[in-house]
Amino acid sequence: MLEYGFTLNTFFMIVGFLLAMFSCVSNDIIQTLGTFLTANKKTNSLYIWAFISTIWILTISIGWVVNNGDMSFGRLDRIPVTHTFTLIHVFPPIILLILTRFGIPVATAFLILSIFSVNDVHIIGLMLTKSFIGYGVALICSLIIYNIIARPIERYFYYTQKKQSKNISKWWMVAKWCSTAFLWSQWIMQDAANLFVYLPRKASLGELIFVLVACTIFLGYISFNRGGEIQNIVKMKTNVQDPRSATIIDLIYASLLLYFIQLNNIPMSTTWVFLGLLAGREIALYHRLRFESPKKMYKHIVKDLAKVTFGMIVSLLVVVVLTKFHVVKDFFIMHFMNI
Repeated sequence: MLEYGFTLNTFFMIVGFLLAMFSCVSNDIIQTLGTFLTANKKTNSLYIWAFISTIWILTISIGWVVNNGDMSFGRLDRIPVTHTFTLIHVFPPIILLILTRFGIPVATAFLILSIFSVNDVHIIGLMLTKSFIGYGVALICSLIIYNIIARPIERYFYYTQKKQSKNISKWWMVAKWCSTAFLWSQWIMQDAANLFVYLPRKASLGELIFVLVACTIFLGYISFNRGGEIQNIVKMKTNVQDPRSATIIDLIYASLLLYFIQLNNIPMSTTWVFLGLLAGREIALYHRLRFESPKKMYKHIVKDLAKVTFGMIVSLLVVVVLTKFHVVKDFFIMHFMNI
């Protein structure tokens, strides 16, 4: 349970949670609400805020009830419990915010959870392995699906997008909002570990209310800011502004997340899964429809992969430096003294 008296430990725990929530949702906005925000750029921000907040409240509340107070949906079962929080635990989400500000998609699971698992290298290795496998599975699934639907479906969407932008069936818009609800709930269930690792594993009703209120306020910022700089990763992809294409992306991605949620309770980077899906889609659309040059298409894929790899490397380096600061400090002191 939370200590409600003002202590430094409680302060770092609450600040760590708030920063983790802010940074994780901001960084992962491209994969959860990215296509939704792009497809609904003319929709009133208040409606978007109400919609995504409702899904958030329902998902977390149902999970809290079903899992007997565990808001992480069992994703923290393999992560050691931390009772003492320090400034070191606050730095990872701050660094994540900085990287997000520059449009770099970071594997939030590595940066946030690794700081709590530094003494268990095995779980970090499992998270890395599951994330890499996620990229490969998403890439292959996307290649197969879009090779099948590219010509009969995606080509039709592409050539009718401008003509029908104002006349797209309302049922497609309903489908888009439903697919977003499905995807948003699956992401919350998968990435809940990154948010709630700072809080007690069994939350009280008061702690649940605090989480729901804090996150709802932040989702208002996300809705009015329309995703921020990192949203450009989605905007550069072929025809994602079309709510019909965006609906298909969401359904495939949400289904992949559901599969990995059911597979085991090892936390993973959903960013790698999402970028694998986009990469397979772009490759398939090029080979089937030739909407853009191969140079441009592969440039986007390599650039996205380079960004997420860079983010992963930075995440692991940050964890090593923060947790082994005294070792790093002694190394540099010895090095410069020898010079």
